[in-house]
Amino acid sequence: MDFTFNEDQIALRDSVSRFLMTEAAPELLREIWETDAGRSPELRAKLAEQGLTAMSVPEAHGGLGLGDVDWALMTQELGYYAISDSLADTAYVAASLLSRLGEGHPLGQRWLPRIADGTARIALAHPVNPWAADAQAAELVLWAQASDRGLALHALSPGTMSASALPSIDASRRLAALSCTPTPATQVLGADEAQPLWDETLDRAAVNVAGQLVGLAQRMLDLSVDYVAQRKQFGKPIGSFQAVKHHLADVATKIEFARPVLYRAALALAGGHRHRAALVSHAKLACADAAWTAGRKGIQVHGAMGYTWEVDLQMLMKRAWVLDAAWGDRAFHKARLAEALLRDDAPLGPSVTMN
Repeated sequence: MDFTFNEDQIALRDSVSRFLMTEAAPELLREIWETDAGRSPELRAKLAEQGLTAMSVPEAHGGLGLGDVDWALMTQELGYYAISDSLADTAYVAASLLSRLGEGHPLGQRWLPRIADGTARIALAHPVNPWAADAQAAELVLWAQASDRGLALHALSPGTMSASALPSIDASRRLAALSCTPTPATQVLGADEAQPLWDETLDRAAVNVAGQLVGLAQRMLDLSVDYVAQRKQFGKPIGSFQAVKHHLADVATKIEFARPVLYRAALALAGGHRHRAALVSHAKLACADAAWTAGRKGIQVHGAMGYTWEVDLQMLMKRAWVLDAAWGDRAFHKARLAEALLRDDAPLGPSVTMN
């Protein structure tokens, strides 16, 4: 299997990385998060200029028409620079769902061009992920209504729902619990048609979160490496101590094992692989484990100061904690993976790995 990215993909990733390095510095993000809205329209507009909001929008609606494998690179950058999760919710997950409604669908016709130009903010609510990020600020919420026949798709505007704010340990998160009464006017698709779309959307959202977790893990490792190179004890940088080296080597190993699993899941999602759900759950678990390990080891080498507001590590660590449970917690994904592995046609063995 070839996980080599082409020159265009690498160039786009590097361009976004350079932009975020200067425009989304930690001190700027802290200022944004301390505002009432917790969001910066100016930063969102600049991200749109970089083409990030248009990636999943079809070319017919002013987008780039890119897919899941391209986003496997971009979500790592969003995680690395601690960009709010609702950006990818709108530009990746929601855009992909709207695109799959079919060409000419009025909902897609209305919202996809606005996603491409960065002027729309869309939230998603699903039984697996009922606390919708940015629902209070969203102009549209794509809501999965559970029924005996499956999940229907409803499009909710601010006038058809109420959103109650919920606290989060992550200062960047703006979570809300939704309350609404579904009506035929809000329903986009019934359960029979919407269930396959929601299954795909759940997997896409989990891959989105997994990519951000890998990016978070890499940033926490980089911060820890920088810190141990400067912090001295007994006249030596603490990074020269074998125990510290072992901590950081554990993190590097977790990240290196998580990345190919993430790319395999993105490829399975893009190609409609029959074992997609198992591959996605594997990726979510592996990437979450890498981020948790990076946070834990980072705190160990930073000491108690790693928890303080002034140190960037705490921003990333808290984000990793909350994303670990987003779009399916570990119990959910372990159960899905176990179910797949215990079937007669379980995706096991070298021949499956290469397909």
